[in-house]
Amino acid sequence: MKQDWHNKEFECLVTLGESTTAGGWSSSRERCWASRLSVLISDVQSQPVRLINSGIGANVISTRSPSYEHSGKPAGLERLEKHVFEHRPDLLIVSYGLNDARGGTPLAQFAEDLSILVGRVRDNCAPLIVLPGPYFMTDFSVGGQVWSHADLRLFEQFNRQIASVADTLDCLFVDLLAGYDRTPWLVHHDGVHANDLGHLVVAHRIFEKLLQNCSGLARNTQALEESIPPWRDESTLQADYGH
Repeated sequence: MKQDWHNKEFECLVTLGESTTAGGWSSSRERCWASRLSVLISDVQSQPVRLINSGIGANVISTRSPSYEHSGKPAGLERLEKHVFEHRPDLLIVSYGLNDARGGTPLAQFAEDLSILVGRVRDNCAPLIVLPGPYFMTDFSVGGQVWSHADLRLFEQFNRQIASVADTLDCLFVDLLAGYDRTPWLVHHDGVHANDLGHLVVAHRIFEKLLQNCSGLARNTQALEESIPPWRDESTLQADYGH
């Protein structure tokens, strides 16, 4: 039988990650994928989910990352207490990999730090944890020597490693590279960040994964099914053909 990962409506969503989590080059706060995802979740629930966006630009996962001194501090593992635990989320999306790959973090070290992060979260609270893979980029030279250690092939390796960590630690994995499908017009002209269209793709890919695995998101819809008044009327369309 299909596993049900969460059978209640979500109350608090925390998004922990890098610049695209923070907003990237979305044209407004409302068009950021975190905001769009919270709207999608709230739309199908009987009550809205509370969003805490804990994205920081140029963030990396830990102080061990080679690019840490040039990064947006504090690192992910340094800021769990204030940026995650204090909010007691029941849904946590941890979006790392892009900056660590670009900044030269060894893949095995990144996987270890991601596993440590998941473990620390579960020692302090009990959210459903979603691990998206890295976003699609079109220019891997942006940022100079510090941030130019990656290419699409390395991103695909990070993507597979994040999927493996998710499988091992019972988290949901979202393949964002597949969602982008190497489409350049989903990326801002800086070559790194999602634009408004990219943020839409990210939000919908994560939402789709939640819908497929969390029955709590169906509770309100199933309740409505018992009392939906008739609203369809195709008689005019049918009359056009004299049937």
